[in-house]
Amino acid sequence: MGVDPGTQIMGYAVIEVRGQHVTVLRYDVINMKALGSNHAVKLKRIFDRMIELIDEFLPDELAIEAPFFGVNVQSMLKLGRAQGVAIAACLSRQIPYVEYAPTKVKQSVTGSGSATKEHVAHMLRQTLALPPIAEAPKLLDATDALAVALCHHYQKGNNATAAGGKSWGKFLAENPDRLNAATTKKSTPRAAKKVV
Repeated sequence: MGVDPGTQIMGYAVIEVRGQHVTVLRYDVINMKALGSNHAVKLKRIFDRMIELIDEFLPDELAIEAPFFGVNVQSMLKLGRAQGVAIAACLSRQIPYVEYAPTKVKQSVTGSGSATKEHVAHMLRQTLALPPIAEAPKLLDATDALAVALCHHYQKGNNATAAGGKSWGKFLAENPDRLNAATTKKSTPRAAKKVV
């Protein structure tokens, strides 16, 4: 699972990897603009939606973009909280995570660490054979999250922080009683694939 953190719009993407073949399962945004200015409400929305996505897709790892240091201090604090909540949701499900600098993500997808969001989205559409999207400008945060997930795949996941050294799949196998009926159906072992 890849995440591009934000306090107004947070992008997320889920990919499935079998060998070197990448399938995009979903990429979209969590739009919090309608939630007003209460930051706590937005953080709760991020946590709740992340848990829903984790329970639906059972990702093995989280790749998240690190905050960019060029923004003002207040914005950076809020962005850091949003990132922390997304990470906490994954850690609550024993999912390891890794952070990537924005320049690293852009470099791995486009070859340039200074690429624009539009260039990243264009390269992803070519690389992953994504269909053109009519609302592409509105989904730039989603394609950024997809770029984070793809960057992690390119890095082979070798630098994932071990959250207790367990993947979500391993946690499910060791704790079948911790699942509710809705997620039990999706917890079948996946031997040859990896969901990021």
